[in-house]
Amino acid sequence: MPTRKKTAASRKTSAKKVVAKKAAAKKVAAKKVAAKKAAATRRPNAAASKKATASRKSAPAARQPAGGLNARDRILAIDIGGTGLKAAVIDGNGKMLSERVRVATPHPCTPEQMADTLAKLVKPLLEQHHPTRMSMGFPGVVRENRVLTAPNIGDEGWHGVPLADMLAKRVGGLPVRMINDAEMQGLAAIEGHGLEFVLTLGTGAGTALFRDGELMPHLELAHHPVSKNRTYDEYIGGHARESAGDKQWNKRVEKIIGVLERLVNYDRLWIGGGNAANLKFDLPANVAIVSNAAGIEGGARLWHPRSVRETRQFSDADLRK
Repeated sequence: MPTRKKTAASRKTSAKKVVAKKAAAKKVAAKKVAAKKAAATRRPNAAASKKATASRKSAPAARQPAGGLNARDRILAIDIGGTGLKAAVIDGNGKMLSERVRVATPHPCTPEQMADTLAKLVKPLLEQHHPTRMSMGFPGVVRENRVLTAPNIGDEGWHGVPLADMLAKRVGGLPVRMINDAEMQGLAAIEGHGLEFVLTLGTGAGTALFRDGELMPHLELAHHPVSKNRTYDEYIGGHARESAGDKQWNKRVEKIIGVLERLVNYDRLWIGGGNAANLKFDLPANVAIVSNAAGIEGGARLWHPRSVRETRQFSDADLRK
């Protein structure tokens, strides 16, 4: 039989084990409580993070600028007309980042005078916005950044003039592209489907043709006879409107729309230029007037490779090479 001393000792040992187990259980419970508190303090941040992730997934993706550009590109866009010279800084989507500045076109005007006048016009834009590229629209035939004809500027002495490079040297060597002004306006107006034709009504009559968003080789219809040996320029240009009056001029433009529809079989006709605001007759359903600011806004899409591929004007834009 066990002695009384051993029995007492065993009781003490058992009691110590019970106490130790209770202490251990309390520690475990305390850790669980602490863990729950920590989780509770973290939960709002986790929820917020989850909500932010969900909102990012549901939010529409920001529109990307035209191919070859990035969101920080700023384009100095210049619209050269027979009456006025306009310029502004735009982003890669054609959105205006500056006010549009304007001066009258000098007449008569040599290439050097034109380059000097444009450099003076854009100087404040350069100082304030620091553009990274330059786009130019010119009222005549343009190939490889060179002017071939300038009927509303003073044609003599303009053939083969590298006006784009002349201006680039005056404004810090910006990368530059130059096309016909109606074509640059069309780049901002077109929807990119089927055959789209652009007619600009300004000092002269500018034209441009696009197929599925790509610019086609330039057709200088402005100098093609359309009525009694009168060219488009002479028939519906600015001087024709002044001499014939608004009523007769409107009849002529309406006739020309019918001529172009039969000639081109376009899906959509876009009419721009300063005199488009003087049209008074009802336009056909597939004909629309575009903002005069499109002549500048199209400068962004001029840097999109597909927009100029078919013209073969810019070798670096030819995707077929």
